[in-house]
Amino acid sequence: MKYGLNIRQEGALDLVSLGALVHRLDPGIIPFRKATQCQIHVSGGEFNVAANLADCFGLNTGIATAMVDYPIGDLIAERVKAMGVKPFYKRFEHNGVNGPNMATVYSDRGQGVRAPVVFYNRCNEAAAQLKPGDFDWKAIFAGGVRWFHSGGIFAALSSTTSDVIIEGMQAAKAAGAIVSFDLNFREKLWKISGGADRAVEVVRNIVKNVDVVVGNEEDLQKGLGIPGPEVAAKSKLDPSAFFGMIDRVVGLFPQVKVVATTLREVHSTNHHSWSAVAWIDGQTYVAPTCELDVLDRVGGGDGYAAGFFYGLLTGEEPEAAVKLGWAHGALLTSFPGDTTMASVAQVRAFAKGGSARIQR
Repeated sequence: MKYGLNIRQEGALDLVSLGALVHRLDPGIIPFRKATQCQIHVSGGEFNVAANLADCFGLNTGIATAMVDYPIGDLIAERVKAMGVKPFYKRFEHNGVNGPNMATVYSDRGQGVRAPVVFYNRCNEAAAQLKPGDFDWKAIFAGGVRWFHSGGIFAALSSTTSDVIIEGMQAAKAAGAIVSFDLNFREKLWKISGGADRAVEVVRNIVKNVDVVVGNEEDLQKGLGIPGPEVAAKSKLDPSAFFGMIDRVVGLFPQVKVVATTLREVHSTNHHSWSAVAWIDGQTYVAPTCELDVLDRVGGGDGYAAGFFYGLLTGEEPEAAVKLGWAHGALLTSFPGDTTMASVAQVRAFAKGGSARIQR
């Protein structure tokens, strides 16, 4: 046993994620009120982790999610296939008028002193209609599964999605998998899904089943209802406030063995200072700090989670696993879209202190 976790050495699937697939419309640096064209990115906080692990790190991953049989669904399914992720779809028929739909996320990138803006159209979203019994977990896990992942975005979508998460986690546990959950607290989603009190109730019920928690200081406070640190952080890059909350997390959830997050100081939309931290089985680890020239910040946290999980799944030393996540998350901010375009060689080189000098 390493990291306090008993990670299976083999399995047909290294990781399965459960969550909502979305398509993100991105007009680049142009605000939507002035946009004339958009790029389409396929995303989803839970999917991004599976996609990054498959495309960059070469692992066998899957996504359990809703899929609507209409052209937007076809577009999304093609991108899932292109990233090398095995789909396990609960299919819905579109009525040609009002759905069910694959959710749309609108997100411009901002520029300089102008911050990025994110808003949604999740009206009649198919993923919000998922309920226990929609997935045959025994069949999905039949060849063996090593890791199961979900997140707070999916949990916030409806009154049934959290039950699907717990069902999947319990089935994954029975199959011998490690279970992780990214708190990913989104105020806008929880505001229309029962508010702050329901968020804490729902997320705590989920985390009772979890080995690995991903979430920053705010996620721990708003998602788990844990009081803030007694000593305020000196800066966004100061890990002391985050580590100061771990005892309260483990006090509530003693089965949790790993808590990890990124640290980010935003100087402007395109200039961030970037680090990462993890508490692993009682020990603390902090990645270096680097300066990022950010092209597209969306997905950086999922990039960290994927690289970090890869390190744990492949038996790296804890500090090396944190650095792999940190490096991959940093690289991801240099690409358009929410999922990776990096190679594992690039990630390892940056984690070891590589630079942006031209490669000839």
